[in-house]
Amino acid sequence: MQKSWLIACFINFFIAALMGLLLRLLYVFPIEIVNYQFLLHGHSHVAMLGWVYLMLYSLMVHFFIPKEKQQKPVYNRLFWVTEIAVIGMMFRFPVEGYALFSIVFSTLHIFCSYYFCRLVWKDAHTDSLPEKLLLRTALFFMILSTFGVWCLGPAVGLLGKASAFYQIAIQFFLHFQFNGWFLFTVLALFFHQLKVNIDEKQFRLFYNLLVAATILTLALPVSWYLPNPVFHWINSIGVLLQLLSFIICIQIIRPHFQTFFSTLRPIEKLVYGFALTSLFLKVIIQLVVLIPEFAQISHQIRNLVIGYIHLTMLGIITGFLFAFLLKNSFLNKENNWVKYGMKLFIMSFILTELTLFFQGIYFVLAKEQLPMYYQNLFITSIFLPIAILMIIFSLFKGIIKSHKY
Repeated sequence: MQKSWLIACFINFFIAALMGLLLRLLYVFPIEIVNYQFLLHGHSHVAMLGWVYLMLYSLMVHFFIPKEKQQKPVYNRLFWVTEIAVIGMMFRFPVEGYALFSIVFSTLHIFCSYYFCRLVWKDAHTDSLPEKLLLRTALFFMILSTFGVWCLGPAVGLLGKASAFYQIAIQFFLHFQFNGWFLFTVLALFFHQLKVNIDEKQFRLFYNLLVAATILTLALPVSWYLPNPVFHWINSIGVLLQLLSFIICIQIIRPHFQTFFSTLRPIEKLVYGFALTSLFLKVIIQLVVLIPEFAQISHQIRNLVIGYIHLTMLGIITGFLFAFLLKNSFLNKENNWVKYGMKLFIMSFILTELTLFFQGIYFVLAKEQLPMYYQNLFITSIFLPIAILMIIFSLFKGIIKSHKY
């Protein structure tokens, strides 16, 4: 993987973290010149498209595109055009929200992603059926998710931003980004890391159940805007299929996991454990939402929504990305800046998640706000950008050291 790609991804992540920190500061010290909603759009777009998307781009090219095809200029050019789109969103969303320039850069990113899908579909070489199925399904879900974006314009023009159509279009995009494109790519990369023979019949069962669950669980966010008992039952079936799929996944990897884990360094074990624990918690939370009262509350209480989104983005997706980077020595696992940066990131994540979920539970129990809630949330969030900055420092330090020799 090109070092410049890795650094660009982490700088995007750092800026997204700073934006998130500023969002939490606004609850402690309101700043009139900063539009909270505009900044929130910038934070979410840079985090999703500048950090996760481009990091997945880099890992997919490295692991699934043959070396001779990686050398084609198109992959490097496409990466930097996509990064230009991210930088455009980074500067325009906090200033104007959804307006001309931010929409232009967002649209550029979508077209770059379409071209990337075409390149990977044509050039990718996978070593096993699990990798091939998961990778291609991830690309399918990426394209499918963008249909929600294309519906936003007609939704605003016909019914307005307050309409169910507009809100469902946003949820459609987010659902198939997080649970489709992001998660399936991470699983493809994880099975690539295992490098073992998998029972194909058993894997196909896991795969089919997970795809069905991913589609059916879209019913939950739809039910928030179109109240109908049928959506609750569709989501319930999807959640149960998801649980069954992960039980089968555990059965698939259990015989190989001890061998795989034994080869890891302590920091790698910590990060893999962090990612897997986050995935386990996500499945448990979705089971809780099977109770109809909790399904509605989960949407109404903002603290729970933010906590769940961060559990997926920072706990599962970022956790696995960190693990892959460490295992394959893209990050120096022996470097103290990396080791302490990872530990600080996990500590800050746990503290912020506990704060968010405890406050959400307080609201569920009809109790008041936790003492010093916003102040504590801001303080615990400070360590996230610091942790990312430590990792960036280690990358630059590595470049300087290599040039000396």
